[in-house]
Amino acid sequence: MYLYVRGVSMQTIDSILTERREFMPEQSFQSSANISFSDYQELCRQAEEDYEGFWARFARENLVWGRGFTRVLNEEHAPFYKWFEDGQLNVSFNCLDRHLPHHSAKPAIIFEADDGQVTSVTYADLHQQVGRCANALKSLGLVSGDRVVIYMPMSIEVVVAMQACARIGVIHSVVFGGFSAKSLGERIADAKARLVITADEGLRGGRTLPLKSTCDEALTYPGTETVEKVLVYRRTGGDVAFFPDRDLWWDVLVSKQPSDCEALLFDAEHPLFILYTSGSTGKPKGVQHSSAGYLLGAILSMRWVFDYKADDVFWCTADVGWVTGHTYVAYGPLAVGATQVIFEGVPTWPHPGRIWDMIFRYGVNVFYTAPTAIRSLIKLGPDLPLNYDLSSLRLIGTVGEPINPEAWMWYYEKVGRSRCPVVDTWWQTETGSHMIAPLPGACLAKPGSCTRPLPGIMADIVDDKGQNVQNGQGGMLVIKKPFPSLLRTLWNDPERFQQVYFPDNFQGRWYLSGDSAHRDADGYFWIMGRIDDVLNVSGHRLGSMEIESALVAHPQVAEAAVVGRYHEIKGESIVAFVVMKGTMLTEDEADVMALELSEWVTEQIGRIARPDEIRFGENLPKTRSGKIMRRLLRSIARREQIDSDISTLENPQILAQLGRACATRSP
Repeated sequence: MYLYVRGVSMQTIDSILTERREFMPEQSFQSSANISFSDYQELCRQAEEDYEGFWARFARENLVWGRGFTRVLNEEHAPFYKWFEDGQLNVSFNCLDRHLPHHSAKPAIIFEADDGQVTSVTYADLHQQVGRCANALKSLGLVSGDRVVIYMPMSIEVVVAMQACARIGVIHSVVFGGFSAKSLGERIADAKARLVITADEGLRGGRTLPLKSTCDEALTYPGTETVEKVLVYRRTGGDVAFFPDRDLWWDVLVSKQPSDCEALLFDAEHPLFILYTSGSTGKPKGVQHSSAGYLLGAILSMRWVFDYKADDVFWCTADVGWVTGHTYVAYGPLAVGATQVIFEGVPTWPHPGRIWDMIFRYGVNVFYTAPTAIRSLIKLGPDLPLNYDLSSLRLIGTVGEPINPEAWMWYYEKVGRSRCPVVDTWWQTETGSHMIAPLPGACLAKPGSCTRPLPGIMADIVDDKGQNVQNGQGGMLVIKKPFPSLLRTLWNDPERFQQVYFPDNFQGRWYLSGDSAHRDADGYFWIMGRIDDVLNVSGHRLGSMEIESALVAHPQVAEAAVVGRYHEIKGESIVAFVVMKGTMLTEDEADVMALELSEWVTEQIGRIARPDEIRFGENLPKTRSGKIMRRLLRSIARREQIDSDISTLENPQILAQLGRACATRSP
């Protein structure tokens, strides 16, 4: 299944994974899909021949404008691109008001709380709640361009808060509820927020999360003095500190407001939100997105990639603290008028089948989750989904990181029952919406590949001098033309924006994604990991993702992560962290399994990828969103003291387990 392909120079990255399995969608799916293969080819041709006309057409067809635009793309100050800049619209109007004439009674959100309590709101209900919240923000003196930081649990109210900000032109910055007081304080200070919206507590897996007390601590940090008020949603009724001069209860302030609030018109380039993402320097990067371009990307990807149909029930499991929760919870589904599920808790609590039970109970048609969640679910019981009726599903997707082929196959066979197309999507906080993903009715799927770029996305793979690499060789993934949903800048840091995303060696105009990838003979893209995760082993530059995929292909392995450590002869040695299916191994069993896995990788892809060290643990260090924190694994592998912020870790105790010498096996 796996072949070793040697790169030809240090400017490329060696591709060591070739997946030969292919899957076509069922004919019934193809015949009803929004985009057929011929449609895809035609859209790509149109984008090549008239790039601006292509995007102008879709912007006019998919967005409701208060004032139409006449200028499509402004490149005068590249890479600070502007799209549809003389047009005006309102994002909240496009998500709510546009649906009221014909779909006011349609459920917009079905919310299941951690304890199982269910609340459903229609588009009319949601419109009224957003109006009250927007009026509450106006009563506090907030005006267009002001910043609001939102630090809340998953709920209907967090979507209401985001939409209310958009309705009156206030720029929101959502901070994931798992971040520490220090991290929250840094983001408040950088945004110079006037208001923080939080909750007394959150609920997750039967446990309470101290949101208000964390917020109170955050507001003691330097630079947070700009905050005038704190609006507190009473989620649990828990006993929390309340400062009358600063704090306001949501149920007191918002409930007394009128529900009618005009959706004000704003320029297409008006900032919709700032979303902070980790930076290599330690300072978070405030990714700033526009209004019109961002929303257009969200709408088109809902219709193209998720093949959205008017009667679909859509469920994206992401938290709104991440960009996936922005685009495919708070904005995209609402903009197309979908009914969506929002879930507060842990998919495996209070029983491991909860996620499958929810899909059955709500008749979910399109399900979108992360590869880390998929691998965790496999570990709980590979056949568990077969105990549930998942016949409502017609499309399943993955997001967040590359999915290894064996996890893809499990997802396809056990969840999708070998009939649901899998859309493996590549995109980033900075791109705002899907960039490379299968249009499910238009192309066959290959496990582990995100397939081809969407129409209008000019993606390519180059070496570190900007030269195109041959198919089969790895390089740096770039996008050579600007696109509407691209970030506009980094908040308060335009110089860093240019240096990080548009470096001079890529002509200062190509978007550098920071990911490595290779392209096969069919033009399919395969993500190999972050550029800084590339391992340099004996002169070969290897992508960590491919080695991890080989490890997880072993029938007894549930998850794996690979990092590099300095080696005086080879440059770097490969250190693998492995989670087995079933119970934790004894020391003797670990010795035997380490040797077996090492030989397995050698057989699968070649001796060059053989791990020098394998460590076994009950889990990998992950954030509460399920993302593996590889920087911590690198520190463990290099035997460095971990002194960085680990407040977002779901399982901080795992660090000690992985770091113990007795957990280390060197084949």
